[in-house]
Amino acid sequence: MIVVVDHGLGNLRSVAIKFARLKVEATVSADPVAILAADKLILPGVGSFDTAMNNLRSTGLVEALNEAVLERETPILGICLGMQLFTRGSEEGSCPGLGWINGETRKLIASPGDEKIRVPHVGWNTVVVRRRSPLFTDISPGLRYYFVHSYAVFCDDSEQIAAETSYGQTFASAVTRDNIYGTQFHPEKSHRHGLAMLENFVKRVG
Repeated sequence: MIVVVDHGLGNLRSVAIKFARLKVEATVSADPVAILAADKLILPGVGSFDTAMNNLRSTGLVEALNEAVLERETPILGICLGMQLFTRGSEEGSCPGLGWINGETRKLIASPGDEKIRVPHVGWNTVVVRRRSPLFTDISPGLRYYFVHSYAVFCDDSEQIAAETSYGQTFASAVTRDNIYGTQFHPEKSHRHGLAMLENFVKRVG
């Protein structure tokens, strides 16, 4: 069973619907028992870093996620805000993140006079694969995926960067560490290549 972690932000069911297209059972839950029983986890989200972390803490999900991911080694895929929550923290607020990825979430910088570089970063952009990852198996490198974000992940450890994207500056658009995977872009909104990536998470991870 795949569990989409419900922290109250974003259209979480849209992710579950994509798994239904793959004929894979997925449920949306904020129940720590369901988190611990999951075969794989998805942590999506759109919104405020601090709000998401406070929601996770208030529902006991930080402890459940740490046990599931760090102790039981349950594979997890963070999407957009979900990937940002893997870092130590964000310039957007003051709450510490989960700290699973060695890096910080920082605000994208708009380029004065360059109308092409506006924040938020919304639309299709190229994802350059930097490191072997099961997420990108049998998917052509250098494809375009759909982004919607004002903050991005900047890793201390290049070994944890699976892919990068340039938008004013270069940021990590996919991360990987052991059983932990994340994408800044939205695979559920990225048509067939995004669907192929979700299928890779189901079939090739863990």
